Amino acid sequence: MSETTIDVRDVPPSDRHPKIHAEFEALDSGDALVLVNDHEPKPLFYEMQAEVDAFDADGYEVEQRGPNEYRARFPKQ
Repeated sequence: MSETTIDVRDVPPSDRHPKIHAEFEALDSGDALVLVNDHEPKPLFYEMQAEVDAFDADGYEVEQRGPNEYRARFPKQ
């Protein structure tokens, strides 16, 4: 089990979700994508929960580390 971290704070908003989905798709089963973002990624969580069968919603975690830094862990089944 490994983790891949991507920081999307400097990625244009319109490009964020496609980039995140591509990174998640490239993971092996049991791995996780750690997303560094400037806001809590609740909309992305709901999107992944509804559309991505391999997303382990029960294992999702998010932590605010600063006013503009959230780290969210998206595990893959």
